[in-house]
Amino acid sequence: MTTAPRITGVDFVTLPARDFDESFRFYGETLGLRFRTRWGSMPAAEFQAGNLTIAIMEPTAFGQEFAPHRVPLALQVDDVAAARAHLESLGVRFVSDLIDSGVCHQAIFLDPAGNALDLHHRYAPPTAV
Repeated sequence: MTTAPRITGVDFVTLPARDFDESFRFYGETLGLRFRTRWGSMPAAEFQAGNLTIAIMEPTAFGQEFAPHRVPLALQVDDVAAARAHLESLGVRFVSDLIDSGVCHQAIFLDPAGNALDLHHRYAPPTAV
């Protein structure tokens, strides 16, 4: 019997880019995420979002088919309405109204490649399980 590997964390999540340069500008300039590194000369780069590294890459350059993520990646903000207003002023397209789930506020938008992203703010303490 083999032992399962001990997973100690997540190093990064990857989002597909249709146009790497456009996505690079979006994550670095529009969202204001800190650039970390390029993947050599390949159309891929990493940005830091708090404790999560987001890698953007053109999948076709790596032999994969392009398909945007439809389930949103939630990005934590202090004020969803204010963050939404700022991004809308920069031309970002939102695909939902403000959502109040009873524990958090959210607003879903798309990056240039059509990946779903979510402004998210939890206002209620997490429940114990």
